[in-house]
Amino acid sequence: MLRIWGRISSINVRKVVWCAQELGLDFQRVDAGAAFGIVHTPEYRALNPNAMVPAIEDVDDDGQPLVLWESNVIVRYLCARHAKGTLYPAALAERFDAERWMDWQQTTLNPAGRDAFVQLIRTPAERRQPALIEASRTATDALLDLLEQQLTHRAFLAGDDFTMADIPVGCEMHRWWSLPLARPHRPHLDRWYNALRSRAGAAGVLDLTLS
Repeated sequence: MLRIWGRISSINVRKVVWCAQELGLDFQRVDAGAAFGIVHTPEYRALNPNAMVPAIEDVDDDGQPLVLWESNVIVRYLCARHAKGTLYPAALAERFDAERWMDWQQTTLNPAGRDAFVQLIRTPAERRQPALIEASRTATDALLDLLEQQLTHRAFLAGDDFTMADIPVGCEMHRWWSLPLARPHRPHLDRWYNALRSRAGAAGVLDLTLS
């Protein structure tokens, strides 16, 4: 059985859990990281030397142990193995379009919104820095305008069908829209996100309270 290491409060763990649920996989999730500890033990570092979550333990097609870390890589692996031609697009152009949006989430969208999340959710009110929150909001709003434009002519990020691309960006949007910040109306982005929230695989992920 697939084992997922990591606390569900981690956005990166939520990506993997959503993906596994979307694929209908049997899996066990083990709380690790932050208050749960574990990640600095020798046993866990043997799985992920970065001492971070998530990590997975799986068995490959030959029955050999397979260990992976890095959330978007894990999502790619699970989709390539269990959903080739659907969540993992068969057409090269569509697949790399999906890959591009996954990388964009990790390298561009997440860093833009991180300060607002940390300040508003994980920092006591008396220690918050409004300038950091505002800079984060401004940077993220510009990126959401880009997403709105992308979704004007397609149902999902990589085309007309839900793919692996929608999972990381969807998790990022769940986190951003859960923050107590003004949200300009973006009809195409709203439509897309509501479609994600309605998916059975997103249960317990896109309805979580941030912590």
